[in-house]
Amino acid sequence: MIDRTAPLCAALLAPLGLASASLAPARDPQLWVSNEVSNTISVVAPRSNAVTATITVGRRPRGLALSPNGRTVYVALGQDDAVGVIDVAQGKLTRTIPTGRDPELVAVSPDGATLFVSNEEIAHASGVDVRTGRIKFSTQVGVEPEGIAVSPDGSKVYVTAETSNTVSVLDAATGRLRKTIPVGENPRTVAVAPDGRRAYVTAEAGGNVTILDVATDSVLGQFPIRDGKTKPVRIAFASDGRRAYVTEGAAGTVSVVDLATRQVIDTVPVGKRPWGIALSPDGHRLYTADGRSNQVSVIDTDTRQVVATIPVGDRPNDLLYVP
Repeated sequence: MIDRTAPLCAALLAPLGLASASLAPARDPQLWVSNEVSNTISVVAPRSNAVTATITVGRRPRGLALSPNGRTVYVALGQDDAVGVIDVAQGKLTRTIPTGRDPELVAVSPDGATLFVSNEEIAHASGVDVRTGRIKFSTQVGVEPEGIAVSPDGSKVYVTAETSNTVSVLDAATGRLRKTIPVGENPRTVAVAPDGRRAYVTAEAGGNVTILDVATDSVLGQFPIRDGKTKPVRIAFASDGRRAYVTEGAAGTVSVVDLATRQVIDTVPVGKRPWGIALSPDGHRLYTADGRSNQVSVIDTDTRQVVATIPVGDRPNDLLYVP
């Protein structure tokens, strides 16, 4: 039987700006995983925990970042001295942007116009114009920069440096060094909490987390992760800002931290050398990139148990949830 109402419906909707194409179902959520040795990104469907695509991107993919509009994923390509630009809808690498030597992690400005990159080998952090690919600045920071984050208002960039045990605060527009903050030994990640008021810095060798006031760039305090020997690497926050989840590379675990008390309240065993971490928007699923197990662990945050493991590429490094 032919449905003769379809053309009429489309004709009625078009004048209202509701063309039939806009009524297509929303894209299913995806989990993107950078595989450092196999030079790929695994795209996982969180609803089925199945790898649905594998994208070849370039040499030594590590840090991932999502554009504010959700249409583009950026990946730091450490041995290509560039950031790869991937169209989410196509699942395809569309271009690469030179960003200076040995990019480690990448962040995006709130307006989506600028990429900020930690260039580990040359001890610089770079700001790159997304549209033109022009390097706007390259600023010397501490030794072996890695973690990078942007303040919520887009005015400042925070860069950790593993060997100098510092966080550099840069002016996001000019790259000018505004402040250098001593933190724990071997800082790996800096991440801004959901309320935008505090930033947290994980120190791998120090076994602790330093809390920064984003408004004043001052140290508010520091707390240990368990016995200080588990080597905390990366951190993710519950959307309500009450808890943080910290991957512990040496221990093969994730610790759950109550941010009000600054205490570890639970620990979840995962695979070997968990590095990257991501939380689903509803907060019910936590994912870790288990670098030495070549898998992603899926954790139920209500029961704090691993409910699935997903085989991915060789040496998964970073994770990104694309809603």
